[in-house]
Order: sequence, then C-alpha cells, then structure tokens
Amino acid sequence: VQLVESGGGSVQTGGSLRLSCKFSGYTYGDYCMAWFRQLPEDKREGVAIIDNDGQTTYADSVKGRFTVSSDNAKGTVYLQMDNLKAEDTAMYYCLAVITGPCPSNKWRDYEYNYWGQGTQVTVSS
Repeated sequence: VQLVESGGGSVQTGGSLRLSCKFSGYTYGDYCMAWFRQLPEDKREGVAIIDNDGQTTYADSVKGRFTVSSDNAKGTVYLQMDNLKAEDTAMYYCLAVITGPCPSNKWRDYEYNYWGQGTQVTVSS
C-alpha cells in the first residue's frame, strides 16, 4: 500500500487549501484514513479521520474549518482546509489502516499501518 499526499503550499491567513492523499494497493475491505500534522515545535497531532463508511471525526482545533472526504473510485482522501490560521502551519501526513476498522483510539498515530511522505502547509499573516 502506498500513500501519496499533495496539495500543500503557502497561503495567507483566512485562505484555503485542499490536500489530497492518493492510496494504492487497496482493493476491498474496511479502511481508516487519517490526517495528522507535525507542528513546528515538533508536536504531532491528529486532525481528521474518515472510514470507508464515510464516518468522520475532527480535532476540536479544526472543527468547522476543515472537511475530510473520500472518493473510493479514485482511491483518494481529501482534506479541505478553510479559514486557515498561522497555527495550522505544519507538515501534514496521511495515515491509513488498510483491511481493518479505525483504531479504538483514533488519535494514536502508531495505530496506523501506513504513512505518506507528507506535504507542507505554511500559513502567514
């Protein structure tokens, strides 16, 4: 299984970006896809999660601003980020559990089997 993120970049405060995570090697069964981010002070946190039934979960810090969605036909998960803030600046990673449900604790990054290479998002005022 491979995960490839794209869509990062630089944007001003209040702007929007859409990240994509294309996953390959998955053909059938449950999955759980998550977006995590590595903040400048080296802190890592979960941002948004979606499973193959389309159920979504968000971190409090992004609720109402970020939207996670998936297109199974295209094998892609998206993270629409609106009203971006300086504190959203981070390297964003796509993580996955393939052929299995979401972990009991969805916010533990080590519970996920696969990681992408990351895409940088920089928000400036």
